Parts: sequence; C-alpha cells; structure tokens
Amino acid sequence: MKKAELVFIPLPAMGHIIAAVEIAKLIVERDDRISTSVLIMRPTLDSTTTKYTESLTPSTLPNRMRVVDLPCLEHTAVHNTGASWMASLAEAQKNHVKEFVSKIKAQSELSPNDSPRLAGFVLDTFVLGMNDLAGEFGVPWYVFSASGAAFIGLMLYLQALHDEQKADLPEYKDSDAELEIPSLVNRLPAKLLPSLVFNRESLPIFLGAARRLKHARGILINTFKELESHAINSLSKGEIPPVYPLGPIVRCKGNSYDMGSSQINDYKDIMQWLDDQPPCSVVFLCFGSWGSFSVDQVKEIAYALEQCGHRFLWCLRERPCKGKIESPSDYVNFQEILPEGFLDRSVKIGKVIKWAPQVEILGHKAIGGFVSHCGWNSTLESTLSGVPIATWPLYGEQQFNAFEIVIELGLGVEIKIDSGIDIIEGAIGEIVSSDDIKRGLKLLMENGSEIRKKVKEMSQLSRKALMEDGSSYSALTRLIEDVMDNIACHDCSLLS
Repeated sequence: MKKAELVFIPLPAMGHIIAAVEIAKLIVERDDRISTSVLIMRPTLDSTTTKYTESLTPSTLPNRMRVVDLPCLEHTAVHNTGASWMASLAEAQKNHVKEFVSKIKAQSELSPNDSPRLAGFVLDTFVLGMNDLAGEFGVPWYVFSASGAAFIGLMLYLQALHDEQKADLPEYKDSDAELEIPSLVNRLPAKLLPSLVFNRESLPIFLGAARRLKHARGILINTFKELESHAINSLSKGEIPPVYPLGPIVRCKGNSYDMGSSQINDYKDIMQWLDDQPPCSVVFLCFGSWGSFSVDQVKEIAYALEQCGHRFLWCLRERPCKGKIESPSDYVNFQEILPEGFLDRSVKIGKVIKWAPQVEILGHKAIGGFVSHCGWNSTLESTLSGVPIATWPLYGEQQFNAFEIVIELGLGVEIKIDSGIDIIEGAIGEIVSSDDIKRGLKLLMENGSEIRKKVKEMSQLSRKALMEDGSSYSALTRLIEDVMDNIACHDCSLLS
C-alpha cells in the first residue's frame, strides 16, 4: 500500500494553527494511507497559542500525525514593523523547513515500503512564499485558508482590481464606495475591507498571496457548501484551482489544551455556573485571544449589561501596552476596571471571567447569544452550536466577516460592523456607546426571531455536511483522491 505524507505550514497565530491542526487531524483519521506533519514557526505571537501548541503531544494526537516546533527565530518576525513579520518569518524559516522535509524524503528512499513518501505541502494563505520549496522537492502544494470562501473570493477580486484596473486600494479606507465582489451577493462597503489592504506596507503581502493562490494545486477552506454556497460557486468559475470546503472544522469539546493547572478550577466554576442558568438565557461576550478594550469602552459594556438585564458571561482581558505586539493579559482585580459596585449589583445575573473555554461554553444549553469579534473560527464554532452572533469586529478581516454574518448569511445582528483597531499601533478606536450595545443585545436575545431559527437550521446543516455523503465529507474524499492519484501518476512517469 502506497503511503503519503502532507506537510502543513500555518501562520503562527492561534486561529491559523488550529485550522491547520484540525484539517491535518481530519485527513489522517479518514485515510490510513496518509500521514501529516504540522510545522509550527517560532515565535508564535501570544502565550495562549504557545500553550495550545505545547499540548499537541503524541498522546493527544492521532496516529500518523505529528506537530513539530521549528527553531525559534527571535530576531525576526515580531521585531519587524506592521505585517512584514509574516514575510520575514516565513523566509527565515525556509531552511529549517527544508531540513525537516529532506529527512522525510531520505527516510522514504531508505524504506520505501515502510515510510510515507512526501506528497505535498499545505501552506497557509499568508505563507505562500514557501511554495518554491515544493518545486525544489518536486511535489505539489495546496493552500489552506483559516478564513471563509467569501474571503478567498475577496482576495482574488482585490488583486485583479489592483493589477488590472490599477486601483489604489489604500484610498478606499475613508471612501463611501461599494464594491461588487463575485463571492458576495450584496455590495460591500469599501471601508470594511481587511486592514492589510489599507496599509501600504502590508498590501504587497496581501496581493502576493492572492497572486500565488491561482498556482496552487487546490484550496482547502474551513467552511461548508450550505453555509457559503454562493461564494463557493463563484470560486468554481475562472482560472481558480479546485476548492475543497472541508468544514466546519472546530476544536473538539473536552480538549484541555488551553487549560493550565490554575485554570482547571476556573473551568469547573464557569460550567457549574452555566448549569444553574435557564436554557438560552445567557449572553456570552468573548473577543478572541487578541481581543481587549480601553477603560472607557469596558465601562460602556458594563453599563449596557447592567441596563439590559440579561444574564451574561463576560471574558474580560487587559489591553497590552501601546506599540507592542502582545496578546492581552489577565486583570489582577476586575474592580480596577469595572464601574464601582458593578460586580456586586450584577452578582445574581452575571459572571466576569479571565479565560473562557469557548467551545464548551458555546455548546452549553444556557447560552442564548454570542457577542464576538467575528474571527472565522469563532463564527464556525457559534454556527455549529446554533448560537446567533452579535458582531463587534476588532482587526484583520473581522469587519468583512461581520458583514458576511449579518448581511450575507443572516446569522447575526450588529452591534458594530465597521469598528476596528490597530493591534500593532495599539489604537483605541471609536467608543461604542452603551445604548448601541444594549440595542444589539436586545436583538441578539430575542426569542423566536428569524435569525435564531436560521442559525438553528444552519447548525443542523453543518453537522450533516461532516457526515458520510455530506458535502464536506465528499470534498475531503476528493482531496484525498487527488493526493493519492498524483503519487500514482508520478510513479507511472518514472516507470515510463
């Protein structure tokens, strides 16, 4: 039996690593001919990500899968300005990747019947500069996206707009223009484009990734056909590689990878508190591993929660110092940041926490709504759990995701769509008033709403997509067939 190995290389950020690990895991669990290796470039950007990757040991991974830390290169990446760390880190790690992959190839040549043969690279959307390594080793390369299908369509559209129509994309930042993007049904306000596009330093990285997409053997996307049918259909037209919608691939409940020993008791306390709440009564506020707010904004959120009267579970973290690329930290004392007396007044209906086991919380029957930064992983986790979203994007492509959630898919309501901060510069951003937050919470928690019904339906469809003969199950079958067929064709060419 021929054996193959795929090498995944994600961007060293939480959502990207999770997507790579879960897709790699899915592949080996589906086909015992394939092994996978996920190479983690160092440094990763925050302690949460490091804690997660450290938990990915042989005892927690399926057979024929490994997660490998590449040597840490402290002098690169985070010490570069803006988004240049992505390109500089990938370039600096090339030799280490090459060394690792050379060992796979050498081992397969020594023991062709026992060792898997290198079958290809699976590269994160934003490390596609490593595609030349695939050429050196004579294997194909695939792309995997930690964002949705509509975002891939956006990348291709903006690249064509820049290269063919000579549009100056950063000028869209403050414009009132609306863009007709093939992967969207509705026109997108240009101000909702990803922050990478507005920055002249990071724009070449974004455009370079979009140009390379077209030369991949295939594009793996963590989405499913029923969720993004229009976007997926739009990608089947033109000179686009085959698209494989494999999702929703989310972190499994019961994984304690992001739980340190000090958080075990926190976890039990959180879940016990939820057990005591009525079904669909709690609004959950959580803004990802990089989500944090200014003192003034925290107070507006607290006022809104107190005034609306809904039960709440709020993950609150402290903003890092301006100018540092660091993830938020835990508050030593919430009393220092919250309005005076807030914790005492809300003790019967709410709970403020430092850390949140998000998958488990979203899957709990007490959760009725999710106030989210609209990271794509969080969007899928919420959809899978049947929980509607109130959008509050913060950075990156999250404004685009928020537009898709509310306008395109009808799976959420708006607190804000056009909010945004610069996590590099530490910009504060516009303060969202307690009235606007309260208005969004009221819509989010409305019983019997059309949005709530639609989310429940999409939750059922998401589970069916992963079942045998489901759309994502079938897409994974096609991907595996392509990988193995390519090896067979290579063997035939050698024989001839």
